[in-house]
Amino acid sequence: MKRIVVGISGASGMLYAARFLRAVPADYEVHLIVSSVAQKILQVELGWDVNKQRFSRFWETFSDEPYLGAAIVAHPAENHFAPVASGSFITRGMVIIPCSAKTLSAVASGYAANLMERTADVHLKERRPLILVLRETPYSLIHIENMKKATLAGATILPASPGFYHHPQSVNDLVDFVAARVMDHLNIEHQLSKRWGENDG
Repeated sequence: MKRIVVGISGASGMLYAARFLRAVPADYEVHLIVSSVAQKILQVELGWDVNKQRFSRFWETFSDEPYLGAAIVAHPAENHFAPVASGSFITRGMVIIPCSAKTLSAVASGYAANLMERTADVHLKERRPLILVLRETPYSLIHIENMKKATLAGATILPASPGFYHHPQSVNDLVDFVAARVMDHLNIEHQLSKRWGENDG
């Protein structure tokens, strides 16, 4: 079973999470954890109420496209007894997208107050990929020090900072650039964004 964990924490930039989720291939199983603050921001930015609507149904309404992606298993952020809280539950990695400064701080210090933070801690201790898509600007020294601590512990800091060499034509193109980099670090094949050196043909 190809499993990954996706955490959505309370930072602006929920389109990053949505477009990443819709791009995960159908032969994967996604274990989704959404923080309480993220639930509110999802409603504000995208109109998605995670307590009333599955992602597949939301995506089809939001984008007017059929959802053909992975099966998604949602876990309440307060449920420390979920399978993903244990290192014996094998995954191919985890991404927190977007990752708030608060969640970064928790990961960097090993403070596991909810399921998302616990699962991130598990991925560090099990030496599995953990990608933090930090969505904050500018960075304070505290943020930078927390990024350093998380990196030394084994996480990958992947800021929501898209490139422009692929000549983006829309906001979605910019968002997909970041989602593609996450896919790369999780070793998931994709066609989200043109790579450097690839021609238009």
